[in-house]
Amino acid sequence: MAAKAELQMSTALVTGASSGIGAAFAEAYAARGARLVLVAPGEPRLREVADRLRGDYGVDVHTVAVDLAEESGPDTLAKAVADIGLDIDILVNNAGFGSRGPYHETSADRDHRQVMLNVVAVERITHLFLPTMVARGGGTIINTSSTSGFQAVPYMAVYGGSKAFVLHFTIALWAEYRRHGVRVLAVCPGPTDTGFFAVLGSRMSAGGRLRTTDEVVASAFRALERGQAYVIDGRLNYLTSNASRLLPRGLVAQITERVLRRGSMVMLQPTNRRGRRWNVARLSPFGSSASSDGSRRPTGVGSDAALGRFVVPDQQVRSGQQTGDARAVESGRQ
Repeated sequence: MAAKAELQMSTALVTGASSGIGAAFAEAYAARGARLVLVAPGEPRLREVADRLRGDYGVDVHTVAVDLAEESGPDTLAKAVADIGLDIDILVNNAGFGSRGPYHETSADRDHRQVMLNVVAVERITHLFLPTMVARGGGTIINTSSTSGFQAVPYMAVYGGSKAFVLHFTIALWAEYRRHGVRVLAVCPGPTDTGFFAVLGSRMSAGGRLRTTDEVVASAFRALERGQAYVIDGRLNYLTSNASRLLPRGLVAQITERVLRRGSMVMLQPTNRRGRRWNVARLSPFGSSASSDGSRRPTGVGSDAALGRFVVPDQQVRSGQQTGDARAVESGRQ
């Protein structure tokens, strides 16, 4: 398949490009004719993706195998790009991971690596490549946040906090650099069909239809064309993420903690187009969900993009309605 020529003179750098949303961004840019710099810690898988994109689209693809969770990772990446002799026109900061469990019981080293990758690397890589975009008067930066960035997420405190940083950091840069011709976007996926739970260390049901990585990328591209600062992928994700803003943050955190501590989740699903009527499904970690009418049905397993879709009123829930106080959340990753 020949690539389109719309980005033929552009170079896109994508981190976390060996799988999931990162690989989908890489393919989307290859399909548009861009040169690619793919970044991930695993060399074999990275080369496999690069070879496929070269074969399918006939574009130049460079790979940089580097651990961005290491302090020196972002600078090692920048040096590798300079050695190749490329200027980066499009930067996709997508690499990230999450961990789950009571904060005092989780590995301090793992949490530190999570902050280094999800927060420090995003900031540092942006600092390394943004100045050139400003000097040229154009460029694009896409940072992968999450629906978890809209609320506190007990038992995933570091992950949720890191995604909140990415969201607000990105929106601030969007406001600063609009007049410099640099487009900046935070993409906030909800549960997406990738391999996040393998990294998370927990097999949990996501419930409902998982979004695809291609849908996440399509949402990002539409938002860029519209000049948006951030985009929440999927109508249901949009509704549930914004629902958390209607309640005090402390209450949202308490409800989320209670639900996640019990090892189950509640997912609010709109049953009409205006989102005025709801069906509430309580999810278990065992591959099925119980709806508010007592019936059971299988759910999808495996997600990418975000623990943190806030779901609402569920005390005295009746089928097709929301009443009472809130219950919450569900999972995923980037």
